[in-house]
Amino acid sequence: MNTDITTLTSEAVALLQSLIAIPSVSRDEARAADCLQQYIELQGMDTGRKGNNVWCLGPAFDLKKPTLLLNSHIDTVKPVSGWRRNPFTPRLEGNGKLYGLGSNDAGASVVSLLQAFLQLCRKSQPYNLLFLASCEEEVSGKDGIESVLPQLPPIDFALVGEPTEMQPAIAEKGLMVLDVTATGRSGHAARDEGDNAIYKVLEDIAWFRDYRFPKVSPLLGPVKMSVTMVNAGTQHNVIPDRCTFVVDIRSNECYTNRELFDLIVPNLKCEARARSFRLGSSHVPAEHPVVRRAVSLGRVPFGSPTLSDQALMPFPSMKMGPGKSSRSHTADEFVFVKEIEEAIGLYLELLDGTALV
Repeated sequence: MNTDITTLTSEAVALLQSLIAIPSVSRDEARAADCLQQYIELQGMDTGRKGNNVWCLGPAFDLKKPTLLLNSHIDTVKPVSGWRRNPFTPRLEGNGKLYGLGSNDAGASVVSLLQAFLQLCRKSQPYNLLFLASCEEEVSGKDGIESVLPQLPPIDFALVGEPTEMQPAIAEKGLMVLDVTATGRSGHAARDEGDNAIYKVLEDIAWFRDYRFPKVSPLLGPVKMSVTMVNAGTQHNVIPDRCTFVVDIRSNECYTNRELFDLIVPNLKCEARARSFRLGSSHVPAEHPVVRRAVSLGRVPFGSPTLSDQALMPFPSMKMGPGKSSRSHTADEFVFVKEIEEAIGLYLELLDGTALV
């Protein structure tokens, strides 16, 4: 494919600067979606939209071909207090660093995938192309990608843009959050009265700390369980009659979240409730043609501990994008222009002419 990567990079960086300048914290992405939709339509492409999700189908869509989804998200977390720069003022410094909230997670992926999409659409591919910029990814919101997928054509494979240093994540941990509750009986702390609910949770908390599930993934490692919040008591001299704690569980592909829940509950003395089972682990075989193509380009497959919209995709997917995961959600977030340039080139090498099946 004859492509001027420098020109595409300039286009991507300019669009990313425009997006950074528009606050797009989860559930408040309308203006960013407007900006992106207008940009795509100015390229002569038709768009679809639901809420703050924007998508574009490649030309000459053929239901006889498999469909490739290119996806990333336009929402950001709220800026943390440690920012020394204005998080909504894009600042490109002489060393090629572009600062701004969402620059790394995942604005660089959005604009890089979009430029690759527009170029791939210029010639016939062995697959249909579909670009989707989704919202509410940072909060796994119901109005994000989950609300859009039923309106799209059947998808055979997705490439999800997240900061992975352009290494292919072929597995991703899922998430399940448990609310655990113990009920006791209140009484005066100075007397031998009441049934202390705090004491009732101690054994269960220790179980979450110490238990190890037997199935360990070669890519994602073991299931990880962390007690992250505890709440009880009203004042110092009252025996608490209720104690709650929260458990963050990161699942591997060896278990569904429902299976984990059913294995956990018989080991607890307290009552446990799962907030959701919907954010499961994802995994694509190393033999998939896109994975094999990535390896041939010198990329190294790995398992990702962080959650993305992959958790809501009922089809094979791979996560790969510019930037570093460790920069996400941090003060003075940035991405290097050279990372965007590399991403566009690699996306085109990876996808141009590649079979999906």
